[in-house]
Amino acid sequence: MTGSAVARASVILAAGKGKRMKSPLPKVLHQVGARTMIDRAIDAAVELGCKPVIVVVSEGAVRAHVSARLGEGAVVIQEKPLGTGHAVLAARGALEGFSGDLLISFGDVPLLTASAAEPLFELRRSGAEIAVLAFEAAEPGAYGRLILGGGGVLERGVEAKDATPEELAIRVCNSGVLVAPAARLFGLLQRVGNDNAQGEYYLPDILGMAVEQALPVRIAFADEASVMGVDSQAALATAEAVFQERCRSELLAAGVTLVAPATVHLAFDTSIAPGAVIEPYVVFGPGVSVESGAVVRSFCHLEGAVVRTGARVGPFARLRPGADIGPEAHIGNFVEVKNVKVGEGAKANHLAYLGDGAVGAAANIGAGTIFCNYDGFDKYFTTVGEAAFIGSNSALVAPVTIGKGAYVGSGSVITADVEADALALGRGRQTAKRGWAAQFRERKLREKAGRS
Repeated sequence: MTGSAVARASVILAAGKGKRMKSPLPKVLHQVGARTMIDRAIDAAVELGCKPVIVVVSEGAVRAHVSARLGEGAVVIQEKPLGTGHAVLAARGALEGFSGDLLISFGDVPLLTASAAEPLFELRRSGAEIAVLAFEAAEPGAYGRLILGGGGVLERGVEAKDATPEELAIRVCNSGVLVAPAARLFGLLQRVGNDNAQGEYYLPDILGMAVEQALPVRIAFADEASVMGVDSQAALATAEAVFQERCRSELLAAGVTLVAPATVHLAFDTSIAPGAVIEPYVVFGPGVSVESGAVVRSFCHLEGAVVRTGARVGPFARLRPGADIGPEAHIGNFVEVKNVKVGEGAKANHLAYLGDGAVGAAANIGAGTIFCNYDGFDKYFTTVGEAAFIGSNSALVAPVTIGKGAYVGSGSVITADVEADALALGRGRQTAKRGWAAQFRERKLREKAGRS
């Protein structure tokens, strides 16, 4: 909470079925920036200092998801879909005893940030009884219009279907996000009727009631993208594009080099330090940190990984959760790393799988090397010591330790620990039969001539 002694709580409406998504996954569990829309709404409320955060849902997967994060007490079931006003009233019991400011937001508005909603609380501090988040729509269409008087005070609202041509020309629209004292909000909602085509109780109806009672209703503005709702796959893709553009712009402004920004895909928690270089066509999943001076080359996929100062990754590399690429280390093309700490200056430059282990500083992992970490039931650990050299096409069968400075000959299958500075060979002895190839060719040519 920023500079206010008034308690804050939040009610997030997330009971909609999302039929237009045409997906078996509930609408608010679809992701933007690798984060579900409902989690993004919760994140904003938590950042604003709202406590408790109550989520109104219908039965099913959304209930389970929210309960797992916030606990059962944060979940309210809207038994029947009777409108946004009815949904807010359903949360009244969960807020018994709360007397501060209540933020109403939506689980399908994934781009609303705490900074965009904070002005609503500032309006409350300055005397507004209800503070509404508005936006100027490029194409207002069916949005409800807000008619403002002096000082941003709401004079009245009007639905598009009821508006005059002059009112339809107004571009100031209602996002539905608002802040009001909990007691006032619930008091107004109790008087909202359902005398409309849908037979539902609409949250925006309280604005007209407040104006009739001479209660000051004031407006704060957000950009249109921040309050866009998602109710289709096309809208979801639009929200994702806006999110990606925001993140790329922030990274560029901070001093990160994005060689081709539009080709880099970021997650909600991607952390890239100034001075890092990201080449084209890189995908960041959740939980990635890239330190200054690191380079991630083209066509890499990273998730749950750390790339430390001066490290080089890719092209065509995959870092999975637990990958920790040390300073000045090199992970090259077609190398996959999972749950391995790679020491400073170590190299795995081509065609390797490093899974569940540790690679010491300055070690070299040859092409075709595999950490054989899984027996079909359990995972096991491989340790490669400092400055060890693993020859190409080697299989290290975990659990196994390669000592400091040891060598593993190319083509070896290593099943036992190797001492420091030793040479390990785990392959069959090579034999050669002189003249065999020439005799083989002559015989095959005779056979072929006979068949002709």
